[in-house]
Amino acid sequence: MPNAAPGIGEDANYEYSIPLRRAAPGARPKMRERDRDRVEALRLAGGPKLSLRDRAVALATERGVVRTRELTDIPRCYLARMCEEGLLVKIGYGVYRAAKRQAA
Repeated sequence: MPNAAPGIGEDANYEYSIPLRRAAPGARPKMRERDRDRVEALRLAGGPKLSLRDRAVALATERGVVRTRELTDIPRCYLARMCEEGLLVKIGYGVYRAAKRQAA
């Protein structure tokens, strides 16, 4: 009795091709309701939220000089790490500015 399924390196010799089911044009893929709600909330909010690091650098760039009391939602240890990475420069006690970036 011949093999029912083709082996390695063998083609299946079917008489009729099996058409693939395609989604109707304009149809959305199926998604859980909570994922759909999350995507909709992101779309309404203007996209994903910036990270704490990006928000701190953006605020320092916008204002020029920023104090730690203006960065209340960012942990202080993050500020020290951002200074080590060269994103912020510590001017004085509790005062930071954005580092000048070289054009790439």
